[in-house]
Amino acid sequence: MPASAVPLVSSPTNHHIEALAALGVSRRYRRGALLIQEGDTGDTLFIVLQGRLRAFVADNHGRELTLGMYGPLEYVGEMSLDGGPRSANVEAAEACTCSVVSRATLLDYIAAHPEFALELMARLIRRARLATDSARSVALIDVYGRLVRLLNEMAMAPDAQGERPLKERVTHQQLAQHLACSREMVSRLLKDLETGGYIAVRERWIVLRKPLPARW
Repeated sequence: MPASAVPLVSSPTNHHIEALAALGVSRRYRRGALLIQEGDTGDTLFIVLQGRLRAFVADNHGRELTLGMYGPLEYVGEMSLDGGPRSANVEAAEACTCSVVSRATLLDYIAAHPEFALELMARLIRRARLATDSARSVALIDVYGRLVRLLNEMAMAPDAQGERPLKERVTHQQLAQHLACSREMVSRLLKDLETGGYIAVRERWIVLRKPLPARW
């Protein structure tokens, strides 16, 4: 099935991504499928059409650190298009469909639309800044501090009761992967916050009931 067969939402911002996706090959991936493996050599770009991808790094002990989650009309794999090895792993966080674009196709598109190179550069800069912030957080902030920061980033605006549910349902394991710590550590901290009345868990959905303390 050609990538153009997957319905997309048009806007000036994602016009180039839509056009580039239409030039690729549409592929479906089951949840947990590994699209990119760190260290491998690759020359393809993956544009998400449906579902979400997770970029992460892992050590020899199986510990993981999530670098980012990417949804429709976001892309991964661009950092290896210089011919170097892949810098991270990418898996399907849920069943998804991606347009797989070759390096040659991307370069031809940039040649025809040089303004897209600026968008690509800006996204690389943003991701580099996020990686720097993530490294600083892991190095300088304790696990509880990182958890507070992550929960506040994931929370929606306060509702009529002043509570802030997270934007999505997340497991303790997923939070641990974002924080570079163990699931047991996350479970213990969340249980303490729940006991203290700071959060509630309703149908496995975390809700921030009041501002989280800076220290625990």
